[in-house]
Amino acid sequence: MKPFLQSALAVALLFATVSLTHAAPPPLRIVLIGDSTVCDYPVTQPNRGWGQFIEEEFKVGEVKVINLAASGRSTKTFITEGRWQKALEKKPDYVLIQFGHNDSHGPARPESTTAATDYKANLRRFIDEARAIGATPILITPMVRRSFDGAGKIREGTLPPPNSDLQPYADAMKEVGSEKKVAVIDLHQASKELVEKLGPIESEKFANKKGDPTHFNEKGARAMAGLVMKELPVVEPKLKAYLKAP
Repeated sequence: MKPFLQSALAVALLFATVSLTHAAPPPLRIVLIGDSTVCDYPVTQPNRGWGQFIEEEFKVGEVKVINLAASGRSTKTFITEGRWQKALEKKPDYVLIQFGHNDSHGPARPESTTAATDYKANLRRFIDEARAIGATPILITPMVRRSFDGAGKIREGTLPPPNSDLQPYADAMKEVGSEKKVAVIDLHQASKELVEKLGPIESEKFANKKGDPTHFNEKGARAMAGLVMKELPVVEPKLKAYLKAP
């Protein structure tokens, strides 16, 4: 081989070695599990979940958000349908967990759970199995349904089925978080404060359709995403380094 070709090959090998040595680490993987208030929707639908908007808050290429939340699911059906196993197979670094809306449906419904018993048991399973693969679970209490009383306050404990009260589920999740020493974002309380501040008329602008107190359009989903992202680096300070500059 001619000397100049040998030199060129040596230089090429050197650059290749340097490139491999300094290759960017794989992005942090955050898996979301939850229901219709979290999940992705096609652009052809008016619905939006808050999970669609959090990746854009992180530095480009450093975090991959995998949204496995699915409409109509509860802690029970997310497990029985094999969706939780698929979440574990994604090998996440973090798992963000928000359930409650469908768990709170009437006991005759297949997705229903009881806040004090099987709902808690399912949350414990999510936590234990996430930790077993090296992932960090973070619990997120279910946001309120935007149903107001005559004084402009969120109705708690008075909603008829299937839109039952979510407070027991939010409380149960916080209790499990304390028991298992897991970070909890209290989206239930934060969303209550926000929508009561806005009032019935302004918060109606969050709805995917008039009269729907649960589901969101883009404005509403982004508002919920903002509440989540405000607290996420507080409860998990390691994530601060991945956020875009304010």
